Order: sequence, then C-alpha cells, then structure tokens
Amino acid sequence: MKPIATALAALGLAISLTGAAMAAEYTKGEVTKIDAKQKKLTIKHEELKNLDMPAMKMVFVVADDAMIDKVKEGQTIEFIAERVNGRITVTEIKE
Repeated sequence: MKPIATALAALGLAISLTGAAMAAEYTKGEVTKIDAKQKKLTIKHEELKNLDMPAMKMVFVVADDAMIDKVKEGQTIEFIAERVNGRITVTEIKE
C-alpha cells in the first residue's frame, strides 16, 4: 500500500505545481478612462500573455465594482485580465 500512497502524493504535488505555474501574471498598464456607470476601465497595457494579446489600449469590464473606486485616470497599475463569460475582464488589481 505504501507505493500507492507515495504515487498519489506525488501526483497531487504535480497537479498543485501545474496549477501554480498556470496562474495568470500581473500586467502593467495605465488607466486612461474610467466609465463608472458601465463599470469599465480603458487601459493602455503591455502584452497580456495569458490571453495571447499584444500591447494595446482597450476597454475592460471589471469583475468587482469596487475596483472602479480604487483607480484614477492616468494611474499606472498592475492587473490580471481573464476571459469571464466571453468578456475580457479585469479580475485583480495589485494594491
């Protein structure tokens, strides 16, 4: 039984390490416009590696309405964007 337990433990470790390696990276950007009513941010950003997008300026929705209050136009931020329900969404902003 011990070889099976060891194999299962190794498999669990491999899966957890794979998940950590696949975690999205923060991307640097500058908030150029805030649309509080629509809960959207326009961000001029570096490459979004996890979404395979080059650097550009684009509009994002925010995952949490409170993010709108945390930023100002002209502010440099680090953020994570992901596809959520088919929309490119800011899911985290580093504080």
